[in-house]
This record gives sequence, structure tokens and C-alpha cells, in this order.
Amino acid sequence: MTTKLLAVLFAATLTSATCLSQASQPAVVEDFKPSTLNQPGQEYPQVNSQGYARFKIKAPKADSVRVSLGLGGKGGTILTKGEDGLWNGTTAGPLDEGFHYYNVTIDGGKFNDPGALNYYGSVRWESGIEIPAHDQDFYALKEVPHGNVQQILFPSKSTNTARRAFVYTPPSYDKDKSKKYPVLYLQHGWGEDETAWSNQGHANLIMDNLIAEGKIKPFIIVMTYGMTNEVKFGKIREFKIDPFQAVLVDELIPYVDANFRTLTNRDNRAMAGLSMGGMETKMITLNKPDIFGYYGLLSGGVYAPEDLNGKAKPKLVFISCGSKERPDGVTKATTDLKAAGYNAVSYVSDKTAHEFLTWRRSLHELAPLLFK
Repeated sequence: MTTKLLAVLFAATLTSATCLSQASQPAVVEDFKPSTLNQPGQEYPQVNSQGYARFKIKAPKADSVRVSLGLGGKGGTILTKGEDGLWNGTTAGPLDEGFHYYNVTIDGGKFNDPGALNYYGSVRWESGIEIPAHDQDFYALKEVPHGNVQQILFPSKSTNTARRAFVYTPPSYDKDKSKKYPVLYLQHGWGEDETAWSNQGHANLIMDNLIAEGKIKPFIIVMTYGMTNEVKFGKIREFKIDPFQAVLVDELIPYVDANFRTLTNRDNRAMAGLSMGGMETKMITLNKPDIFGYYGLLSGGVYAPEDLNGKAKPKLVFISCGSKERPDGVTKATTDLKAAGYNAVSYVSDKTAHEFLTWRRSLHELAPLLFK
């Protein structure tokens, strides 16, 4: 993947949440409800059935308040001060369905919305808001058996630290102590960390629901920090994969295999990642084709046949993106890979950009294809 394409991808990360049409919008329906990601007891922010977001910020002595969401990244939503000292405003148009990061600028200073929960993104804890998606059922919390997401601390000699990862084990893991499982190593994007796939992505709920529906073979997911934020935005070309590759391949994988009941051969190990995590996936799978049998790039570039030529053949190459990204490149890459004899699958998320609904949907499509 070229550095130019990477720059486009990561710029999209910061702006896609504000994908609004600036054309004339229909009348705003006054059926606003608190976002599902609000702090306990907080009424704002709110969302309505059309996907508009409404904000109310208490800053009685402020001269200006602006929310980063809205207007396609060109200025956000400017709030107006009421007589009660509260600043109010509604986005000029509907937001894309799904999860979005945002922040509040008060008199030039950047803050989080005290009404919303915080999520690690853009190399900081940011406020989060959820625009209900028409297909949200696949990542909904349901009355089905649930797996476990646990934090592990593993030793890393290469970095001289104890590093953290989160491990999802399926509902059946603790019931049959003799059963071993395949493993997916799943990476976050630039500006995020190892909490992203569970908190923003609902990876565990997606897995629980697919397992309950009998649509996938249960497997373990391991999520760790990809060391991506060591590189400042705009200097992605300076990123070196070697340090993280050593952590993942030489330290984390052996630790997981020693402490969890895993199937340890290549055909039972997958790697996938979103955005910059996809770039890491591509680099590591090409450098270490004997370690992983399944590859997944989620808005994270593509493979070409010449990338894979002469290496151990992957059992699956999965490439996805949002329809507002570069879908033609994804479908062409898959066509080329198929013509070269590779098992390649593409997926394009409808009406989404470089955002978590794209990646939730992508995981939902990828999971049933793994470990066949």
C-alpha cells in the first residue's frame, strides 16, 4: 500500500464521522432521544430517527462553543448560547449510521462532552456517539451465551516492558477443558489502542451472536496495541513494522499459545486489522507467511498477486472497505487475486466511510469464512 493511499485513509479516519450532505435537508423530526453512549443519567447528546445529533453543553462564561461533528469536517456544529447559559445546537444534516468520535471546542480549547462516554481514538480519549444503524441487530447485546473478554499482561523482552492485550474466548471455552481453538489476531487503527475492537467495534458481541446462530466455528480473538501511535499523523511513511512484528510474532503468539488452549499451526491462525492495522497485517503476513493462514484487510489497503507470489499460499484473503472509500480498488484487487488462483473475498459496506460501522460489518462478514 502506498504512503499516499495511507495518508488518504488516515485523513478519512478524522473526517468520515462528519459525512453530511450539504444539500437541502428535510425538516428535522423532533423525536430526539439520548444517545446510547451517554454517561449515566445524562440527557445529551441526543439523536433522532433521521440520524441528526443534538448537543447541549454547560459553559456559561464561554464566548464560543463548537462540536466537531457536522458539515463534513468543515467547521463542525456551532452551538448557540441560551438565556440559561447552556449552549445548544443540532447538526446541519444526518450523520452516517454507527459510531463516531467527537470533541467540543470551547473558546479555542479542545474538551470532551461531559454528557458522553469516552473512547480512545485520535491518540486521545474522545467522546463517542452512536447513530442507530438499520442493521444493528448483528452487534446488539442479546440473550445468548456470552464469551469472555479478559485483559492479559505478557512479558516483552524486545521492548523491556510488560505489554497488554485483550483476549476474547467463546462461550464454550470454559465448558470443555479439552477443546482447542483457532486464533484471530485483530488489530486496531492509528490513534486507537487495544480497547477499540471491544469497546467501539463490539467484536465480542458480533462473535457471540454469530456463534449462537450457528454461523461460525468458535475461535479466540487476541487484540493488542500495534505501536502505531508512535508515529505522528502525517508521518506514516516513517512507521517501521519490525518492533511490532517482534512483539506479535516472537512474544505475544507464544504467550497466547502457552496460556490458552489454542491450535498452533498456520491453518488455525489468522491476522486482520482495520486501517493502519490492515497495513500492519499486510506487512507481517508477507514477512511471516508461515505464521498466518488467513489474511484480512479492513479499509487497510489491498494485496496484489505479485505480493503473494512465491510465498506460502494463504487459505483466504479478505479485503473490505466502505462504499464511501475506495470500493473499486477493493473489488479489482479481489478479481485479480482470484484470477491468479487465490481464494479472495471482497466486501463493501453500504453507505459508510472510514468508520466503525464499516469495520463491524467487515468482521461480521469475515468471521464465518475463517478456519474452514
